[in-house]
Amino acid sequence: MNDSTRLGSTVPLVTPLFQSSVYTIADLEALDRLYSGEEFGFIYARDGHPNATRLATIVARMEAARWCVVCSSGMAALTATILSFVRSGDRLVASHLLYGRTNQLLRQELARFGVATSFVDATNIDEVRRALATPARVMLVETMSNPTCRLVDLGQLAELCDDANVDLIVDNTFATPSLVRPIEWGADVVVESLTKLMSGHGDVVLGAVCGSDPELLPILNQTVTIWGFASNPFDCWLTERGLSTLDLRMRTASSNAAILADWLTTQPGVRRVIYPGRPEHPDHRLAQRLLAGGFGNMLCFELEGGRDAVNCFMRQAPEIPFSPSLGSTQTTCSYPAGTSHRFESPEEKARQGITDGLVRLSVGIEPVESIKERIHAGLRTKSSSMSL
Repeated sequence: MNDSTRLGSTVPLVTPLFQSSVYTIADLEALDRLYSGEEFGFIYARDGHPNATRLATIVARMEAARWCVVCSSGMAALTATILSFVRSGDRLVASHLLYGRTNQLLRQELARFGVATSFVDATNIDEVRRALATPARVMLVETMSNPTCRLVDLGQLAELCDDANVDLIVDNTFATPSLVRPIEWGADVVVESLTKLMSGHGDVVLGAVCGSDPELLPILNQTVTIWGFASNPFDCWLTERGLSTLDLRMRTASSNAAILADWLTTQPGVRRVIYPGRPEHPDHRLAQRLLAGGFGNMLCFELEGGRDAVNCFMRQAPEIPFSPSLGSTQTTCSYPAGTSHRFESPEEKARQGITDGLVRLSVGIEPVESIKERIHAGLRTKSSSMSL
């Protein structure tokens, strides 16, 4: 807290909401001091406001970063980060397992400005090494890929990027700093969609960029301001409240997800289960080494019968809401083929293992037996019996 939050000789326990778009300034000399950095304060909320500053301080500490910039969404945070690094003619190296909108950003939007992207299997260190042998500006990966939860070896990637003089950007949305802090593994920048697990209650759209290089911070701040990626005070206030329970929520949701993943493998009509806590997951051993305190709350299961089976599941299990996001306290499901990766080609979906029968489950913190009952209702057929 600072002097602006004092009420007489007391200070509020909870950060106040500063719902103001503009701030008053004493005179032109004070204005000059604010712009030069000689004096701390705020002018216009698009450039910064107390709730964003407070939230950024908390998130930076959680990520083991020196600074954090809060943005209007996770995609805004990612876009601002990349725009702060690249210019026309530059090349990016990116994982070939990324969120669908991220793929659109790289393939469509950045390509319009003359920025090329080379997609690689980031789980294959030799392939990454070959890709980095050609000059590149940055490399982009997700700690745990959306939706199939493939993990990357952050330590090895950081070493390769350092050797190639390439900055490593990590989207940590599925894992959050509750499970892993990529900066501690050598990442240069970490991006989080605060909309998801970080805020955790399904009532916020917000993102964050964290890093340690002090020279990048003013460039990023300028990008956020000019491109209009600024956050609003109320979402920042809600997210600060949500962060206080992140570890508790992640611990409970991860425990639930592990139990559900094992249980789903025994259910009729379920063709496969994807969860990094399962020994058959291709990155299970890496997950054991990289993640702390659990394997996360995200899992996928594939239903026999494709799209029709998924439709049936959703109609029979309305208490597992079809909600194309993730990270709320309530368990929800999504359909990657028709939401997050809707605009990918059939060939690209097939390569990523995104079939017409794939359901993505964002596990919440409800009692796990209750979640089982709701899922079982969706899996029920005329011949099935309760098997909890």
